[in-house]
Amino acid sequence: MDVRIDDPNNPALAELLRAHVAEQHGNVPPGFAFALDAGALSGPVITFFSAWDGDRLAGFGAIKQLDAHSGEVKSMRAAPEYRGKGAGRAVLDRIVATARVRGYRRLYLETGTTAAYDAALALYRRAGFVACAPFADYAASPHNQFFMLDLGEN
Repeated sequence: MDVRIDDPNNPALAELLRAHVAEQHGNVPPGFAFALDAGALSGPVITFFSAWDGDRLAGFGAIKQLDAHSGEVKSMRAAPEYRGKGAGRAVLDRIVATARVRGYRRLYLETGTTAAYDAALALYRRAGFVACAPFADYAASPHNQFFMLDLGEN
């Protein structure tokens, strides 16, 4: 799996990114989905990664800088044919490595609470993320849950 920095406006990513945003907004009531589209993922504090198996898109994800010591995992998605085959883990590993290189002490994420998020939750827990209070501008709700990975002092 080749995980690399990419442009979220890359036409090769458009279909999977559109499907990701639509699914996220379809899984929770309005106002509780925080998936970012290509424009938002192009922001200056976001680094976007894509995973490739040869010339086939396997998945993507991003890291958003929250402050000098912390970041947030954003828009993780494996292509349907790559679910359970390591694409998500490869992207998450790259995001965590990037956070460590940047000297972050914590890496956060927000995700949903329905069964649609079970596979993602299993991935995050295996990577060491633990439940935490809402962070940044998020508010607690029955539709969202929050996790944090302690990266220690860098």
